[in-house]
Amino acid sequence: MAAKSAGSALDWGWNHSPATSAALVAGGAYTVATAGTVTGLPASHALLVAAAGAVAQVGADLYQHRPTGHTAARCAAWLTAGGWTAIVLENHTALTWGAAGWWAAGTAAGMTLARGLVRAEATARTERHQRRLQKWANKQAGEWHERLERLFRLEGHQVDGVRPWKGDVGYTVLVTMPSNTPELPADAVRKLAVDLRLPKGGGIQILDGDTYGQTLIRVTAVDVLAKVVDLPDGPEDTTVTSIYDGIPLGLKPDGEEARITVVDECALVVGQTGSGKTNTVNTANAGALRTDNTVVMHIDVTGAGISLPWLHSWAIDGTANVPLIDWTADTIEEAHILCDTVIAGIAARKTGHQDLLTEDDKLTVTHDLPEVLVAVDEIAELTPGLLRKLDTIVNTGRAVRVRVLICGLRATQDVITAAMKKQSRVRVGMRVSDPEELSHLFPTGGGRINPKAAPYKGCGFYSSPDEDDVVSDPTAFKGYRIKPKQIRALSVAYADRRPQLEPVFLDTEPALYYASRWGRILPRIYKAKQLAPTTTPYTAMDVLYPPVNEFTGIPITSSTEDDEDGNAGPRVVAASTATTTAPDGPQVRVGSDLLTTMLNAARPTPGPSNLDDATVIRADFGRVIQQAGTPEDRPSPVPQLLAEAHQHVVAAGGRMWSSDLAAAHGLDPRAFGTELNRLLRDVGVERPGVGTVRIKDESKSGYLAETLAEAIQCYRNTQ
Repeated sequence: MAAKSAGSALDWGWNHSPATSAALVAGGAYTVATAGTVTGLPASHALLVAAAGAVAQVGADLYQHRPTGHTAARCAAWLTAGGWTAIVLENHTALTWGAAGWWAAGTAAGMTLARGLVRAEATARTERHQRRLQKWANKQAGEWHERLERLFRLEGHQVDGVRPWKGDVGYTVLVTMPSNTPELPADAVRKLAVDLRLPKGGGIQILDGDTYGQTLIRVTAVDVLAKVVDLPDGPEDTTVTSIYDGIPLGLKPDGEEARITVVDECALVVGQTGSGKTNTVNTANAGALRTDNTVVMHIDVTGAGISLPWLHSWAIDGTANVPLIDWTADTIEEAHILCDTVIAGIAARKTGHQDLLTEDDKLTVTHDLPEVLVAVDEIAELTPGLLRKLDTIVNTGRAVRVRVLICGLRATQDVITAAMKKQSRVRVGMRVSDPEELSHLFPTGGGRINPKAAPYKGCGFYSSPDEDDVVSDPTAFKGYRIKPKQIRALSVAYADRRPQLEPVFLDTEPALYYASRWGRILPRIYKAKQLAPTTTPYTAMDVLYPPVNEFTGIPITSSTEDDEDGNAGPRVVAASTATTTAPDGPQVRVGSDLLTTMLNAARPTPGPSNLDDATVIRADFGRVIQQAGTPEDRPSPVPQLLAEAHQHVVAAGGRMWSSDLAAAHGLDPRAFGTELNRLLRDVGVERPGVGTVRIKDESKSGYLAETLAEAIQCYRNTQ
């Protein structure tokens, strides 16, 4: 059922208690008696209606297996109401005090009788269920006692109980082992599964009990992981929650809900293409947005794919009055602005909320002081500079409730940084084909994970700290399925509960660009689409663009920022003030004297070959490979090819495809790419996204200005 808006609406449902139902029947009888007196309705008609009601009641009670005494009481109530109506119609006394008094007494008796019958039937149903459950448990206990004795030759063991799971998908057997055999043999899982003839998706899990000598045997009799489990979105499933309750991801094999906690911990989600990773991220979005004390931000530089479904109701349909996602970074430049604002907000919270840290060294999350959850998709597409900023958020944001949910194709070092992996105690691994990937993701317990235990799309393994802050072993789960139509409905239901960042967080220099963020973002992600009027309050203002560092192509959101080496000081920028209108095309950032000097300095010095060794420079394809002389006499060690490539990429707007860059140099694309990539590898610089660059919704092999600038800086540091 689609989620409903929070606004008032008429409820046409037939939701009545037994007492109100009896009162409605009595009211109907009085209405018939009054109207029938005026119109001359025969008294026999009332008796016929009462008899028909009694017959229908008998049929309903037989179908629901109600006790005979209860059926007789209900039939008597129908006949009593019909008899009173017939008498009143016959004597034309509906409006007399005597008839009204008998009617009121009968109504009260009927309401009391209806309430008592329902309670008695509920109690009887519960007792019948308990008796059936106890009978089933006793039968299972006897079978398990015989099974353990037959398979493992146990003597002196005792089956203390059998408890079924929710949804009838399995059960747990509690066994007290004999002193001479404190545990089951190593092959017990296989033997028990074969003896029970469990399905492929089922299984046996043997755990230790609360005391030594107790063994828990968990039997999964139904393949929960094979089912498609839709995200619950009924009225009871869209009530306001708290981020302290955790975020539901799906169901475990025993039918219990799989939840992760992101208040104190960062989360790491990995999975190969087609494994359901994006669906899992959207499910996590739904769980976080259901709360009223979490601000969700997104970084997805491949087109804002994880944000668009959640923004549609606000930006296009106009059915949600606020954006569900507080900030969406759809480009590298916007991601830098977002990260700078979050980093500054972390520092501001640490100093501005000291009075709230008297009882604990961590802030308490409320609607007025929400947690900030930054979800990052396709992290392999991010530049090294952005990864360093995310590391800062991961390392410093825990105390002030700023956490990161990181998504990637793999959990290897070339995709996930060391800080992200070490600080992410919450880990989710979707379906993979190589067990080594799960072992790499889950350092404890990962060696025992079999990918075949979660073979279906949308399945995976997760581990998360429990209430005692102990990280559990990786557990299989089936993720909830959430579709775009459901997301749009939930966006309307969750819009009115969205919190806002407090003034302390936004009272920073980078936050100057926060208010006009949607003025920068919406034209890029929706292009020529007509935006809904609900976006006007967020776009009807001057749109601010930060100045850009001419050398690195990184937006500058603070008057003093650390350079790539950590040295504080002002940077060379392409503009000194923020513009107030969106650019019509890529901004050309050229004119740096620094680049010209570097290009000229990297070229070999012409002259006779017998010059003094103090001034000789040997170069290979524009790269200085040997030089002599004092430091002040030496030219820049930056390879000429690298410096010129950086200049072309900066002039093109910060990113350029390999073929276009080779054409700008007048070189063969293959030879050019081979040489430029060698120059990057020599100083340990890697291209993010396996060298893929996205320009105008198309991805090809290319280069970013930030990547080339990092390599230039590495060559400069070698001098």
